[in-house]
Amino acid sequence: QVQLVESGGGLMQPGGSLRLSCAASGSFYRIADMGWYRQAPGKQRELVAAITSGGDTNVSDSVQGRFTISRDNAKNTVYLQMSSLKPEDTARYYCNAMAFATKNLYYTQWGQGTLVTVSL
Repeated sequence: QVQLVESGGGLMQPGGSLRLSCAASGSFYRIADMGWYRQAPGKQRELVAAITSGGDTNVSDSVQGRFTISRDNAKNTVYLQMSSLKPEDTARYYCNAMAFATKNLYYTQWGQGTLVTVSL
């Protein structure tokens, strides 16, 4: 079973930057797609950005041009560089990974989340 551990959240002023990290560990065959989701109070969880093992990315329109997703396959780690932060970016950010237990058997794993608060 894969474990995902996020880090890098915190309090930041509007216009500032933060970098989130999510490291996958444990027993697995390989990690395929990884991504970041967020959930603000009273709202549904939404996709922020995703990245394939080959580096193809999908970024939400709401953060396009401000957030960048990247990954280090050797470290099984995905990053989210967040810039020009806005108060509406305030949410708990969750890491997500498609983990293969065997060559053909996969499952989706979630991290515990890291809180990002954008406020003066």
